[in-house]
Amino acid sequence: MSAQYPESMDSTEPAVPSESEVAPEAAASSEAAAPESVDAPQSTVPAESTDSSESAAAPEPAVSSGSSEPSNPSEVEEPQGAPEAHDAPVRKRAAAKPKADPTLVKAVDQAREAAEFQAGDFGVGEYLGAVIEGDRVLTHLFECPHPGYRGWHWSVTMARALRGRNVTVDEVSLMPGDDALIAPAWVPWRERVEPGDITPGSLLPTPDNDPRLEPGYTGGELAAEEDPAEWAATRAVAGELGLGRERVLSMEGRDRAAERWLEGPAGPDDSFTKHAPGQCQTCGYFVRLQGGLGRLFGACTNEYSPFDAHVVEIEHGCGGHSDLVEKKRGIELPEPVFDTISVDSSLFD
Repeated sequence: MSAQYPESMDSTEPAVPSESEVAPEAAASSEAAAPESVDAPQSTVPAESTDSSESAAAPEPAVSSGSSEPSNPSEVEEPQGAPEAHDAPVRKRAAAKPKADPTLVKAVDQAREAAEFQAGDFGVGEYLGAVIEGDRVLTHLFECPHPGYRGWHWSVTMARALRGRNVTVDEVSLMPGDDALIAPAWVPWRERVEPGDITPGSLLPTPDNDPRLEPGYTGGELAAEEDPAEWAATRAVAGELGLGRERVLSMEGRDRAAERWLEGPAGPDDSFTKHAPGQCQTCGYFVRLQGGLGRLFGACTNEYSPFDAHVVEIEHGCGGHSDLVEKKRGIELPEPVFDTISVDSSLFD
């Protein structure tokens, strides 16, 4: 059914052609003519013409609000250098600092009364100032005159409700200052133990995952095999090598022990070594350790040396070296003239 056009253009609403009458050729020819404005509404309006046939043959192209795609996408040029959305800097507004509430600032006497009630015999000293905690929240500070709390101060936190006239005391506490004498920081029990803290009767359990130890050789389940004699011989050899224990010293344990002994008083850089006539490795009182530690360390057996029964390094030394021999012996004393030691006769015979 064909569309009907009004006989006169004096009607209030212009006629809208159907979609079937708008041919692609007409749309292409209309693209050559530049439209007067791109701000037209989304509805399609035909151009005014006294001849109805011309308006039907060449209608005006529809102009959208910009959401529809153009007929020829290749003719649209993208803007160069346009910043992406995520590259745009985001400016954050700084939070407004709370202002001091005049009512709370004037409540110094009320804060002092609360501090004196809490202080008791400690007393309340001079007024030190106020600290703004937030909106309608303020803390008054007073000096603590107690001699045992030098550098401490009383802190009275006060608040006021919105549109309220009364001031409320929230908290009163004794707080330390920058130069206050305070207790040392808490140290966990595991970190308190130091070398030499084990006393007679005290026990210090070793962790099961101690890196200083590793499993030894005891036979385990293999010791209950049909041929126990063979495993008995193996355990005997392991015992001679020092491995017949549940746990033995690991490589890390040996290294840590060697470093500790080298840096200790029995190392090669102490004052005894500098004035010694010789080193421990050439001393007759020196007994080497077994295993890998024996290459650098041994034990001292000189009872007159301060390192007796201690582990010493081979390049260590002291004044009790065995090569230091006295040239003359001591003078032998004669027997006493009067024998006051032996008894000739007993009084109880």
